[in-house]
Amino acid sequence: MTVLIPYASLEPAPWKNGGGSTTEIAVYPPGAAFDEFDWRISLATIAHDGPFSIFRGIDRTLALVDGPGVNLDIDGDSRFLLTEESPVVEFPGEARVSASMLGEPTTDFNVMTRRARCHHRLGRRSLEGISEFAPRGDITILFLAEGESLSVCSDTERIGMVRFDAVIFDTDTVWKLETTEAAVLVVDIFLDGA
Repeated sequence: MTVLIPYASLEPAPWKNGGGSTTEIAVYPPGAAFDEFDWRISLATIAHDGPFSIFRGIDRTLALVDGPGVNLDIDGDSRFLLTEESPVVEFPGEARVSASMLGEPTTDFNVMTRRARCHHRLGRRSLEGISEFAPRGDITILFLAEGESLSVCSDTERIGMVRFDAVIFDTDTVWKLETTEAAVLVVDIFLDGA
């Protein structure tokens, strides 16, 4: 079943360290706590320098969606500049990650999967006009990262999206995407052993 998740219906939760906030978009199983989820999709706003939380057994991918970006120190021996030029970074949840601001707050799309149960792939796609979209994962989520609106259509459904909305797809259907101009993030989640 295809599900639209309107960004306007979501509430941000502040981080314990006061460095930012997270807006959960989707989690499985629904309502799962941090030590129970199989996968989790969220938006994180980083407002101050500071460490990330540790998530053992989790693989993470961050993608920049708004702001100038952030400098990430990963395990004390590698640095990654998350900016428009390098907008995606992957790292294990066990890594010690510390963020340093590049001026203004930054908003990042965050994918987490529990590696004992599933894995994910994140891609970015620029859209203009009408294009075809076929979900590839056991679960596929499309997130409107840039652009004012996007129409998502099948033979039986039509879904209107605005910026930061997400859709969890019925993966047996080929869809048409229509927009003047937009950029989307596509998350394919593969259930290991499924």
